[in-house]
Amino acid sequence: MKEKVKILDQEGINRVITRIAHEIIEKNKGIYGLCIIGIRNRGVYIARRIAEAIKKIEGIDIPTGALDITLYRDDLALASGQPLVRKTEIDFDINDKNLVLVDDVLYTGRTIRAALDALIDFGRPKTIQLAVLVDRGHRELPIRADFVGKNIPTSNKESVEVRLQDADGIDEVLIAERE
Repeated sequence: MKEKVKILDQEGINRVITRIAHEIIEKNKGIYGLCIIGIRNRGVYIARRIAEAIKKIEGIDIPTGALDITLYRDDLALASGQPLVRKTEIDFDINDKNLVLVDDVLYTGRTIRAALDALIDFGRPKTIQLAVLVDRGHRELPIRADFVGKNIPTSNKESVEVRLQDADGIDEVLIAERE
């Protein structure tokens, strides 16, 4: 097995989340009309943490949801077997809202494109902004994040693994050579 290098630990992830929360508040000139939606799976956990950080700063809960993009992926036909479709949970109106879409890693941009397609089925937000924990480069589509926790230049031979307490029992971001 190839050696993995830790890029962020729990303290680093917490610091990044707090900074992103402050940047979101600043860019939106407050939190009026703001909502946050995380892309399943780890984007949902990061979105909830950002919402918690905003609540600590502003003292107000932000509507937060979860988006499953499985059926919107452009590589669905290439997948073998039955795709695992999980629940989308958006129990608030997104029309005319400033929506922050959250994911763990921004790579080619295809996941975000699928998420944008999925979101439009739920309404027409005023704005859609993108927050990611890690931007690793290598875009195939003209998509960029508005809020980035950490830029990690990578090669296509490397992988970025985000592990979160909620799903994996530990908070860390690792980079490794692909086998």
